[in-house]
Amino acid sequence: MAAAPLTALLLLSLDVLWAHQSKPGLMKQQNDTTRPREKKKNPPHIIFILIDDQGFNDIGYHNPTIKTPTLDKLAAEGVKLENYYVQPICTPSRSQLLTGRYQIHTGLQHSIIRSRQPSCLPRHMDTLPETLRRAGYSTHMVGKWHLGFYRKSCLPTRKGFDTFFGSLTGSVDYYSYGSCNGPGVCGYDLHDNERVAWGHEGKYSTTLFTRRAHKILKSHDPAERPLFLLLSLQAVHGPLQPPKSFVYLYRDMANVDRRKFAAMVSTVDEAVRNVTYALRKYGYYKNSVIIYSTDNGAQPFVGGSNWPLRGRKGTYWEGGVRGVAFVHSPLLKHRRRVSTALLHITDWFPTLVGLAGGNISQSPGLDGFDVWPTISEGKESPRKEILHNINPLHRAPSKRGICNHVKAKTAAAPKGKRPKFKKPKKKVLKQTLNQKSTFRVKNFKRKQVLKQELNQKSTPRLQSTKKPQTFGSNPKTKSQKPVQKSKPAPKLDTKDRRPKPRSLSEPQSSGGRPESEMSRSKPLLLRPPKTKSKWTTTQEQNLSLPGQPSRSKTHLKQTLGSPQPGGYQNMSLSITPGPKPRLASQSMLPSGLSAVWDTSVQAAIRVGDWKLLTGDPGDGDWVPVQMLSTPPRPWWNLERTLMSSIHKDVWLFNITADPYERQDLSQQRPDVVLQLLGRLAFYNQTAVPVYFPPDDPQADPDRHQGAWVPWVDEDDEEGKYEGVYKKGKGRKNPCKLESFFLKLNMGMMSKRI
Repeated sequence: MAAAPLTALLLLSLDVLWAHQSKPGLMKQQNDTTRPREKKKNPPHIIFILIDDQGFNDIGYHNPTIKTPTLDKLAAEGVKLENYYVQPICTPSRSQLLTGRYQIHTGLQHSIIRSRQPSCLPRHMDTLPETLRRAGYSTHMVGKWHLGFYRKSCLPTRKGFDTFFGSLTGSVDYYSYGSCNGPGVCGYDLHDNERVAWGHEGKYSTTLFTRRAHKILKSHDPAERPLFLLLSLQAVHGPLQPPKSFVYLYRDMANVDRRKFAAMVSTVDEAVRNVTYALRKYGYYKNSVIIYSTDNGAQPFVGGSNWPLRGRKGTYWEGGVRGVAFVHSPLLKHRRRVSTALLHITDWFPTLVGLAGGNISQSPGLDGFDVWPTISEGKESPRKEILHNINPLHRAPSKRGICNHVKAKTAAAPKGKRPKFKKPKKKVLKQTLNQKSTFRVKNFKRKQVLKQELNQKSTPRLQSTKKPQTFGSNPKTKSQKPVQKSKPAPKLDTKDRRPKPRSLSEPQSSGGRPESEMSRSKPLLLRPPKTKSKWTTTQEQNLSLPGQPSRSKTHLKQTLGSPQPGGYQNMSLSITPGPKPRLASQSMLPSGLSAVWDTSVQAAIRVGDWKLLTGDPGDGDWVPVQMLSTPPRPWWNLERTLMSSIHKDVWLFNITADPYERQDLSQQRPDVVLQLLGRLAFYNQTAVPVYFPPDDPQADPDRHQGAWVPWVDEDDEEGKYEGVYKKGKGRKNPCKLESFFLKLNMGMMSKRI
């Protein structure tokens, strides 16, 4: 009887013990079910550091004479981007960074936006900070804008940034913050959000911008919202104004400009060191991505260096478009390596939006790719080609040159004698003018007859339903066919008169023809006639003409490519490395390719290993560091002008095998040239007209209390300014300069100086 209560008591104690032991297990199971939700990663903080005019040879890990220990360490611990491309000048690079679209799709394909130009980013196009802000980011910008400010809707705070502190124009004084747009047109350019930030004179801009970035990092809570900070430093753009303490580091450099330029690079290194210190101090670093990039190549004659690359800022040679860049982040899966994957500045838009967890589908027509797997994991780049640009306003000089009268006289002069330039008498002058005029008329008639005979022999019959468009100087000639009516311009928005680029999903208008026929007969580009008048409108700059079939339909299809569901990105070419065709001379090469592309138009494209340049790509010199600013600059520019008199408008390089562009293969591989010209023609079909309006005198800072500020009301229509910007009349005549230097050079040679 006594054993029964004892047994019951024992069982009760066991139940209590089991219950106590089961509760932690139950809690553990509940914690295990909720742990994945607690471990969900927050979007990373993005710090994008954009440098102005830093060349390929202007960083320590490319050139040990440049002292950048912070940049070298960050790049060594991250991923160096050694096959990364930007645009050759400021505004195009910055516009492609913020929009993710080529400049042919924004109307900014010609040049920079000048201070008095009523132009900016298109209103209908979304930007990177706007997309990140929709994803929950706090967006801030410090430094140089240079994307237009003629109305308030163009300001950074109206383009997606919560705050802005910096300059709006392209170049300002590092201490006084004065900016000039021509002689006598100067004003103060430092802004805090949408008001002028007076009272900062005497403070060095790189230091001032770094302190504002430090203030933003200190005031923001990294655990509350992710941060996007665009630190767009003015350095190392001119004027060369480094602090004396940094110049002392390069006291052994003989060249003064190079010494100052290198000192300014070291100021950037110190600024990056202070920013990374703030990231660690305030809790950003472990969940951050730091991107360092230049906006274009360096200008050798103000101290920069792109050696050993060819060309300089403003050119489409590698020295102008291959940029210095690296990514540093604890989130990288494979660090401490060098990436040779093909990347472009437009890729940052989809890449950063993808990191932020945003939606790229809301931004149609992007030309960039999400390359984070390529950077972080070392995977193959989705990018196979880059359209550097198509600039219809920039054409190569004619074969005869612009100063033929000087060259003719110097060529006719006997050897060893200096030509005498004497003013003839009035009677003799009249006789010679009459003789020259009659000779020119006869010569012109002979040329017209020869051209008609050549066209009849060489031009094939056009098998097209439409009447071909011909170009004739005299509309009364019998041989000329009626000119086809041009297509009406695309409909414009009431607020934005610039035509919007077609979206990727939007089908192209076929004019009642089936899509299969449209894919077989794409419009080609022909060389227009040479006229004395300059381009005066912006609606006819894309050079696209009605269909002109090539030798065969299959040949045309291979040349231009066919549209794919993904849009007009990455139409890779099937360039077979088969037997090389026979060598073609440079004279016959353009004539055989003129039916595909007008090679006088400035354009450049990269497809795989191949790079093609047409028109005038800019000065293609290899400038060693020891040659910087040593010769007088006018003499150097004169030499470039004389060298450009040799007519050539097609270049082809294998960049992988020849990264310094020393071996032109356009004559050896005309098959590759033809296919790349077809790619240019294909891209040109998607381009919008160039928008490059003339200066507006209402922008003068004297009208706005001495500061550069928006000067157009929001009620005015955007894009109402017609015409094309023309340079001032104060420039010297190049023919007079050339004749002067030719006389001087011949005089020096005759005197054996």
